[in-house]
Amino acid sequence: MSHAIRFHQTGGPEVLKWEEVAVGDPGPNEARIAHKAIGLNYIDTYHRTGLYPMPMPSGIGLEAAGVVEAVGAGVTEFKVGDRVAYCNGPIGAYSEKKIHPVDRLVKLPEGISFEQGACMMLQGLTAHYLLRRLHVVPQAGDFVLWHAAAGGVGLIACQMAKAYGVNLIGTVSSPEKAALAKEHGAVHTIDYTKEDFVARVAEITGGKKCPVVYDSVGKDTFMKSLDCVRTRGLLALFGNASGPVDSLNTGLLAAKGSLYVTRPTLISYTAVRAELVAAANELFDHVLAGRIKVGARQSYALKDAAKAHTDLEARKTTGSTVLVP
Repeated sequence: MSHAIRFHQTGGPEVLKWEEVAVGDPGPNEARIAHKAIGLNYIDTYHRTGLYPMPMPSGIGLEAAGVVEAVGAGVTEFKVGDRVAYCNGPIGAYSEKKIHPVDRLVKLPEGISFEQGACMMLQGLTAHYLLRRLHVVPQAGDFVLWHAAAGGVGLIACQMAKAYGVNLIGTVSSPEKAALAKEHGAVHTIDYTKEDFVARVAEITGGKKCPVVYDSVGKDTFMKSLDCVRTRGLLALFGNASGPVDSLNTGLLAAKGSLYVTRPTLISYTAVRAELVAAANELFDHVLAGRIKVGARQSYALKDAAKAHTDLEARKTTGSTVLVP
């Protein structure tokens, strides 16, 4: 019998339970994956708490890497033994084995480990679409502001921005995290516990502000983030670690310089398989060429997922974290 982390009610990390589950055989256009490493992401806490409602009871987790154990009817692109990874639905990656639609899988190249695959797909592809595919794309030499620069997405974004010649200003909460973000390519860091990031961005950019601000914090930073966006620039709100932004007086966007605000998701930017594969291949190329270095900075046994969630929400983790079956 296989095992998975499941929850029967929303709440704190204690609702996550280690349970026996029946996996079965894949149906048409599906594959059964034996997971080798599973990615921990902040969106997992949104599912667990009910911020993003799920039918109960539910599995949890969106990202994993492993080996194809079996394929269903009509599957031609993948075969038993293939190394694969994925980063979006259907939910349930916190498991030893999982049935997954093959149009959501990508082949994991030799030279990239399962651990790397499990901590770069969701976070790496998020950084990629934010920096390369939004309505406003920063150009070489531009300054951008990235909140939580020492987090999993942030550390990849620091490296990706450097690869494209973009000057990333990262907010952090400690000197240690500032050093980590700079080590990964941030040009400037701002300790938001000690400094006013709006004033510092104005100082760093000579008053010009940023064409794009990337905000995964949400409620606590949103209004001040708008003050860091230059005229006709973009605020990309791609998370809400401090809580959701419930309402916005759109007149503020006019008053602050005809600004744009978007609430993008990775699922929308990878819904077309060709776009998913192209973005993943570009990310893999960066990693194989050494321009982007990825790897888990923390590792937990899958059955200890509740402890991983506790540490993540307490900001005790940096960079990427994996769960190991």
